[in-house]
Amino acid sequence: MTVELNHTIVHARDNRESAECFADLLGLEITAEWGPFIAVELSNGVTLDFATIPADKITPQHYAFLISEEEFDAAYAQITQRGIEHYADPRQQQPGTINHNDGGRGVYFMDPVGHAMELITVPYGGWTS
Repeated sequence: MTVELNHTIVHARDNRESAECFADLLGLEITAEWGPFIAVELSNGVTLDFATIPADKITPQHYAFLISEEEFDAAYAQITQRGIEHYADPRQQQPGTINHNDGGRGVYFMDPVGHAMELITVPYGGWTS
């Protein structure tokens, strides 16, 4: 059986603000708008479908993205240029820096509604053959 993640819904106070923030940061594009959703497609075909919902109904989630070293450089430059608070760790005890785990780099930051976003260049546990 082949199982692939196709899409997930990301709750937002303003679906356009959150979709544009995410897409701009990672050099992606908004690919579709349908009903209450604004979609940003990732390179593996998965879409993040941003939906506006009441702020008091949003439960912060964690989203981690595996990106190339070059994409990390570009995204991290955007993070620092925009003054986005960021951390080397999920507990936010190492502010303003990145980590170097499993032979790669990683960074954590919050999106406009408080979702914990993570960018990594190597999967946890390192690359396996």
